[in-house]
Amino acid sequence: MAERIPREETLRRVHGTGALFSAAYGNVGSSIYYALGVVAGFALGLAPLTFMISGLIFAATAATYVEATVMYPEAGGSSSFARHAFNELVSFIAGWGQMLNYIITAAISSYSVLHYLAVFWSPLGHAPGDIVGSIFVIAALAALNVKGTQESAKLNLILAIGDLATQVILVALGIVLVLDPQTLIDNVHLGVAPTWGNFALGIAVGMVAYTGIETISNMSEEARDASRTIPRGTGLVVIAVVGLYALIPIVALSAMPVVHHGAHYTTELGTKFANDPVLGIVENLGLSPGLTNVARYYVGVLAAVILLIATNAGLIGLSRLTYSMGQHRQLPEVLRRIHPRFGTPYVAIIVFSIVAAITILPGQLKFLATLYSFGAMLSFTIAHIAVVRLRTRYPDRERPWMPPLNFHFRGYELPATAIFGGLGTLFAWIIVMVLDVSTLIAGVVWMALGIGLYILYRRRQGLPLRQTVKVATLEPLGVSEVEYRSVLVATGAEDPFPEEAIATASALGAKRRRAIHVLSLIGVPVSQPFDAPMAEAESAAQSKIEQAKLICGQRVSGRVERVRPGQAGQAIVDEAKRIDAAAIVMPLRYRNGSPLYGKTLQTVLAKRPTRVLVAAHPDPAAAPDAAAEHT
Repeated sequence: MAERIPREETLRRVHGTGALFSAAYGNVGSSIYYALGVVAGFALGLAPLTFMISGLIFAATAATYVEATVMYPEAGGSSSFARHAFNELVSFIAGWGQMLNYIITAAISSYSVLHYLAVFWSPLGHAPGDIVGSIFVIAALAALNVKGTQESAKLNLILAIGDLATQVILVALGIVLVLDPQTLIDNVHLGVAPTWGNFALGIAVGMVAYTGIETISNMSEEARDASRTIPRGTGLVVIAVVGLYALIPIVALSAMPVVHHGAHYTTELGTKFANDPVLGIVENLGLSPGLTNVARYYVGVLAAVILLIATNAGLIGLSRLTYSMGQHRQLPEVLRRIHPRFGTPYVAIIVFSIVAAITILPGQLKFLATLYSFGAMLSFTIAHIAVVRLRTRYPDRERPWMPPLNFHFRGYELPATAIFGGLGTLFAWIIVMVLDVSTLIAGVVWMALGIGLYILYRRRQGLPLRQTVKVATLEPLGVSEVEYRSVLVATGAEDPFPEEAIATASALGAKRRRAIHVLSLIGVPVSQPFDAPMAEAESAAQSKIEQAKLICGQRVSGRVERVRPGQAGQAIVDEAKRIDAAAIVMPLRYRNGSPLYGKTLQTVLAKRPTRVLVAAHPDPAAAPDAAAEHT
């Protein structure tokens, strides 16, 4: 009995609700560590209201992203939505705005890392230590991403839960120890502290607290049951951050109230602790000196780790967005050039990391926050408009998920969330440009540079500005047949040919004339999209299957499959279950005479659905040739 595997299934969908939540919350939840101080600097006593309004806009934006992502589960976010709704030029504008978001995410997160680490060494908390240290962090992470980083979904989940628990505990302690409703009322002087202009700017900048919603969209190609896991993962993120971000500013302004100093109203939250506001909360809870020091060190370490991951996520987002835009001929060849050894878009990572480092040089967190708001509000507004346009352009297209509060207008069903969210983000975008001249200049220069580069590149390539033109890529490897009750041999594309494992499988299946099924795995770095072109790796993986056929004949079948780092073991277990394998045979390698029991082998042995045979490498210097069986 044989089973044919559709070619589309070669892209593994491995991320469930928990992985999507942890990845997105790890990015969105990290923002409070710097956004709180920046927003308080503008909005003063109205900061809690500012975060609530921004939270409503964020919830509407999340609904827009979920609807469009479930319709088109592909990397690119608002750039992808605009491509389907409008044309390639609008898609590029959205994508270039996203590029600015990722650059500033890396810059602002790395800058904040140093300020939280200043609890251990004070020079890191001010210039030039914070600037030099931030640039070093970006350079180190850029080097790691050029090589190809590994990212653990389990570690992200643990850190996300730890961060969430820490923020909940801080809120609980604040409510018990310092919350004072009268202080919160006295903090507000309408029209004076803050001025209406600063309050409006606070709402716009408040959206920086919700950075990272693009994460789930970029992971959608690898999400299991996208129509269910993406809405659930996004919903959990919205509930967690909107709830906490409504409470944390209340606690913070109770601990650090607005005071009249000279001719100005200020709060330590937006001045002394502008760069590390959560540390400000800890230091003003009224705890004993010993407990305060312990809490400071704990928050300093946790915040630094979370922000470091957010910095890396920004660089990973840059590489994935570069790939997506490059595939659609939006960027010149030099920017999307792939490293011949590591398979990563190294030119783009290096170039945009340098841009991120340049934005850090002024040492102004407020400038970084407003510049992020410029790019984010632009791309979010285009996303909202794109969803409305998709409703009118493709009214009969199946939509696996739709937000509530839809209404009929001129024969079309339109989403109220996209209308409200679009007006909110458009308002915020205009406010940032009108009230902050430096952000207006920097933002306009960035967009003009990008659009000019796009037009020049397209004209030189003889391509239309609005038409979608994708780079021709190799088709996925063909379909193969798999026999049930066969012996499964697992190998990696970069590993030597597993001659001893094939020989063991052949001997094992000879008696009952069982088939041999070779699963050849290709590791895809986190910094690349799951379907990135990997012609050399695919060829190496397929060659192992063909070589096994030369040795054992036609009873050999095979399949090439892509996996993320750390997922090979689970892929082997899943494949064994799918074909109802009689046994799994895996090669055992040695280094300096010692066997290497890697994570993949350990996972297979721990979760084995059938007996597992580990075929030792025939190296006389290592150990006797043998096949150790685990049942």
